[in-house]
Amino acid sequence: MKARIRITAAVLLAAAALSQPALAQSGPIKIGVVTPLSGTYTPIGQQVRWGLELAAKEINAAGGIAGRQVNLLFEDEEANPAVAVQKAEKLFQVEKVDFLAGTVNSGSTLAVAQLAERNDKLAATTVSFADSITADKCSPNMFRVNARAEQQSVALAAWLEKEKPKSKVFYLGPDYEMGRSTVAAFKANAEKTGAQSTGEVFAPLDAKDYTQYFGQIRASRPQVVYTSVAGNDTVRLLTQLQDFGLLSNLTVVGASGTVTSQNIGAIGAAAEGFATGVGYSTQIDTPANKKFVETFRAATKADPDLYGADSYGLLFAYKAAVEKAGSTETAKVREALRGLSWQTPQGEKTIRAGDHQAMQPMYVVRVNKGKFDIIANVPADQAIGPDTCTRF
Repeated sequence: MKARIRITAAVLLAAAALSQPALAQSGPIKIGVVTPLSGTYTPIGQQVRWGLELAAKEINAAGGIAGRQVNLLFEDEEANPAVAVQKAEKLFQVEKVDFLAGTVNSGSTLAVAQLAERNDKLAATTVSFADSITADKCSPNMFRVNARAEQQSVALAAWLEKEKPKSKVFYLGPDYEMGRSTVAAFKANAEKTGAQSTGEVFAPLDAKDYTQYFGQIRASRPQVVYTSVAGNDTVRLLTQLQDFGLLSNLTVVGASGTVTSQNIGAIGAAAEGFATGVGYSTQIDTPANKKFVETFRAATKADPDLYGADSYGLLFAYKAAVEKAGSTETAKVREALRGLSWQTPQGEKTIRAGDHQAMQPMYVVRVNKGKFDIIANVPADQAIGPDTCTRF
């Protein structure tokens, strides 16, 4: 009898052990979101949150991902890489999230990519521009579904060549990975088209006074100023340029995160004429985008920008990958994401298998009477640039 009891107990224990993966695959899918919810990039983080929450709501209402509901867990990264790593570690180790999204600061994205590798988890950015994220510092566990600096720059430089041939250009960026990467990318593409670089300067993140750089700008006599400052920094830079009378003789262009639906109201007339290369516009004339804009406005009382649209699209990519893989296991989902094509408000996107960079059409938009108008476009294959990732 004792032997029979022992055998029965052993069988029960074995059955319980075998049942654990099944149980783990039946609960909600946890997606961690590390994004700035305070500080100068708060407006960007707000769009990320709105986009993810809208997608999660729609996915859950339609039955979830493989029948499982999506649960979003938010943490404030404060646009600080050290904080981002701390918060991501908490989500990986304590909350046991299946996937991580949301990083805005490019330094944060690079740091979180390394952390994701150590935790054998996957992560994606819907915001960070630095080319290095999917180039020389690429990670097998990091994906990017938004346009990188190179894609934005190809589109914008092509427009500038037609609008102001052989322009003299001065560069002003934020002093960290994204700022330097975006300046380098646009400078390279602009110079290919005949533009002349007259100088560059990099300001600290959350700078309060940009007037200290205006002497250099005046001395270089540019026709164009390119900037990649973002969030509240853009408000200060452009209003100070206007207050000091520099905008009357300059064309201001920049990265796609410089002037957005979140800060354009605060910038006011100083944003007029600003041009940029983007992967998304509310003016994309398709039924899918019109429906998305209408739904987004109803949910948030605001227009979506590229961050909201790309964040919204990310969850549908993850859903497609998990359902293709039949699992949330890292290796299986990673393979399913590589080469994945899926539908977004921008149209079809494809994640290039070699470097995990999304391919998508690019647009040039310019501020006209407080709104962005599409004035040019570049096909996805012409904007993407070469795959230079060699780590995997």
